Amino acid sequence: MKQAGVRLWVIVILVGFVTLSALSAMAETPLKSENGYQAFPFVGSRIAVWVIAQLHLNFAALILGVPIFALIVEIVGVRTKDPRYDWLAKEFTRLVFAAFSTTAVFGALLLFFFITLYPKFFAYMADIFSPSMWVYALLFFGETFTLYLYYYGWEPLKHRKGLHIGLGVLLNLFGVLIMVISNSWATFMMSPAGLDQQGNLISRWAAFTNFTWMPINIHRFIANISFGGSVAAAYAAYRFLGAGSDEERAEYDWMGYIGNFVAVSALLVLPFAGYWLGREIYAFNQQMGITMMGGFLSWLWIIQAVLIGVLFLGSNYYLWLGMARIRGAERYRPYVKWLLLVLTAGFLVWATPHSLVASLEEARRMG
Repeated sequence: MKQAGVRLWVIVILVGFVTLSALSAMAETPLKSENGYQAFPFVGSRIAVWVIAQLHLNFAALILGVPIFALIVEIVGVRTKDPRYDWLAKEFTRLVFAAFSTTAVFGALLLFFFITLYPKFFAYMADIFSPSMWVYALLFFGETFTLYLYYYGWEPLKHRKGLHIGLGVLLNLFGVLIMVISNSWATFMMSPAGLDQQGNLISRWAAFTNFTWMPINIHRFIANISFGGSVAAAYAAYRFLGAGSDEERAEYDWMGYIGNFVAVSALLVLPFAGYWLGREIYAFNQQMGITMMGGFLSWLWIIQAVLIGVLFLGSNYYLWLGMARIRGAERYRPYVKWLLLVLTAGFLVWATPHSLVASLEEARRMG
């Protein structure tokens, strides 16, 4: 207890020191630059917004993706009358419940950053998307209320599974609608529509349903499921290590297998959605696609290729370890080396760059 108290005080002192340093830096920084935008201390406004937006997106992907397969698992439990599936669905939902408040905090912080650091930009976006922003807020309250009913109503509604599954369907509907609305704001910045040559609004509906809106909807829907399955598998692995009995370890081992299975299944489909999105980006603006994949941003695609290869190798390794605990799985072990060979060959082909990462000046010299 004494060590925990010391750690807590150290954390409080560090947070206080960082806060005071940030406040002093903000006091010395000019309130507005020449273009009317605020300057964030130390890292700059762009990096600050990017970090908060990325954290919000990660948690949002978790709370939107996990309820989809949690509901499916609950339905399987009702159809098979196996209580293990009901336990598994509740464990998945518990993970969502724990992350929900963090998602809301990062979302509020992101909104605060937009309003204070980029006031002109946010005023312009709010002028175009103000109706959908009000709908977004109402859907968020609906999702929050439904999540509480769905989670805390698990035991009271155990004999009324039809009603409880209906709440799960409503929860997922709210989540998908929230994702669809926020995607319209993000894709409008990439492929604007419904505007005249001066940037004045002509059609809100055209701005909402812009060129890349539907491809990003499909891509993010599948990606959320894959990301949620991966986080659920990691959570199960953590609980497996801290389990106090063989029965509890077996439960979380099974939960990790299901989470990994969901993640890999969605990940197999995701490249096709990504190809459609990339194709639509090139169709909207070829120069944007070339800059993204063959210009100064191409190094990010190489990193992404490496990460995707690591995901496939890691998930297969997890399954191979699980096979060692299954009776009768020994007959499949000789095939592991051939599967590893195919995965490695595919990874090498996938990660090999097909264009040089060059600066604009180097590209001009090469012609």
